[in-house]
Amino acid sequence: MTYQEKDWVMRKVTLALAAATMAIPVAMPAPAFAHDNGYYQGRTWRGQDGRTYCRRKNGTTGLLVGGAAGALAGRAIDSRGSRATGTILGAAAGALLGREIDKSRGFRCR
Repeated sequence: MTYQEKDWVMRKVTLALAAATMAIPVAMPAPAFAHDNGYYQGRTWRGQDGRTYCRRKNGTTGLLVGGAAGALAGRAIDSRGSRATGTILGAAAGALLGREIDKSRGFRCR
């Protein structure tokens, strides 16, 4: 095989793999949040023990947004040197604060 033929085959394989990775999640059904003898409705479900459970936010969105905002704020505040220290500390503080805010604003199960 020449280099051009190998390049053509590699492109075809890459495109086929990309198409398959995009099609598989659509073709497969999403798993249900239900137990064997329970039921799932909205954000709550009844477990095998008869108790009601709820799905809550885990704070990932707040973590990412807070980390980015904190990094920008830390970089702006730290005006001396390479400003890496301010960026890192701002990102850490912003990520923790954003995560806690996101988790506290979630759905409360009663």
